[in-house]
Amino acid sequence: MSLREIQYREIIERALLEDFSRGGDLTTESLIPENARGTTVLRARENGVIAGLEASLYAFKVLDKSVEFIFNKKDGDEVFPGDIIVKISGNVRAMLSAERTCLNLLGRLCGIATLTNKLVKAVDGTKAKIADTRKTTPGLRALEKYAVKTGGGINHRFGLDDAVMIKDNHIAFSNSLTEAVEKVRNFVGHTVKIEVEVDSLVQLEELLKCPVDIVLLDNMSPEILKKAVEMVNGKMITEASGNISLETIKEVALTGVDIISSGALTHSIKNFDIGLDRE
Repeated sequence: MSLREIQYREIIERALLEDFSRGGDLTTESLIPENARGTTVLRARENGVIAGLEASLYAFKVLDKSVEFIFNKKDGDEVFPGDIIVKISGNVRAMLSAERTCLNLLGRLCGIATLTNKLVKAVDGTKAKIADTRKTTPGLRALEKYAVKTGGGINHRFGLDDAVMIKDNHIAFSNSLTEAVEKVRNFVGHTVKIEVEVDSLVQLEELLKCPVDIVLLDNMSPEILKKAVEMVNGKMITEASGNISLETIKEVALTGVDIISSGALTHSIKNFDIGLDRE
């Protein structure tokens, strides 16, 4: 997955507008001459994985078309405290005014990539892959899912039109799980995959008689998950979800599931600490 300017241009422009509001940057404009030029560096302050450099640095480009970057690190690289990520040369006013917009986005995306990478490493030696969910920040889904990929994870569906996902409430408003699958199969095209959420082995037993591609095993204990994987026996892709953490993920992976999805990758991360310093 790669990013294009069209995916982040409006996000950055809106963030800058939010900062400038009605009066501009009072502090910078009163202290820094209009044509002053200088050099700063983005420096890591903790261990982690870089993600979102292109999108985040666009904040400087919006305010200074002549800004120049010298990259020491790229997306996907691991960094340590003190590492210089990129050197920035250009208009000082632009750099200081765009600083927070850049760091807000970059810190969030690096935080997502860093947590994803930790979970990926935690399941090393198993076949499980780590996936995100649609529990993303409104307006930032493409960027946050990009960060998951950068950290070594895989992407679940991007929206409601990517694939069918029959969840518990869909089944609750249908006569049965089987009927829900039949209706969906008759509605969508042959290229659309169907996933169904189940929360018990009884539901799974019914689902195994239906033509679906993926089963989401929701909030099951490792013991039940292992039984579920044995019941599926390769007939469909198995995905585990619910209360996934660094402490629990290896035990979940050892049950033999194909995918482990976690909303925490995008909704409960700690922003990565990066600073902008004068060189």
